[in-house]
Amino acid sequence: MVAGDPLYLAYHDEEWGVPSHDDRYLFEMLTLEGAQAGLSWSTILKKRDGYRRAFDGFDASKVARFDGPTVERLLQDPGIVRNRAKVESAVANAREVLAVQQEFGSLNDYLWTFVGGTPIQNRWTSLQEIPAETPESKATSKAFKNRGFRFVGPTICYSFMQAAGLVNDHEVTCFRYREVGG
Repeated sequence: MVAGDPLYLAYHDEEWGVPSHDDRYLFEMLTLEGAQAGLSWSTILKKRDGYRRAFDGFDASKVARFDGPTVERLLQDPGIVRNRAKVESAVANAREVLAVQQEFGSLNDYLWTFVGGTPIQNRWTSLQEIPAETPESKATSKAFKNRGFRFVGPTICYSFMQAAGLVNDHEVTCFRYREVGG
């Protein structure tokens, strides 16, 4: 937690760990978690509106059609992280999201299979107990990579699973723990 950062506090108190079944939101979280690699989550939250604008509200069907000139334009946009690999991964991942939707009906239906359809309810008593990756995040990462997704290592996948509520990693003493299913 970043004390005193209103964006971070609002994200924790209202959004982080809430189980999501919305493909657009899941694509947004996957993109933002990949963009966050090597940076602070606070940095990404400050750029979130810029990402929503730049990536057409995380409409995967639109992002999947981004071409070279669009990527070059995005690399000049100070509202996002201007890292070529991260921008290109968002476009590639949008295409993979469409393939998953075609095959499984939705990104949601595919993702939730990695946790048996129900959020994993951990019972951590301190932040030090929370792992960087788990067998489920490793399996998700491997499956994503096999499909062609990028910036989806096991640690990024675990952060994504936490953010999208596939895992409840609020500490048991946190007021949000019970609210999101613990």
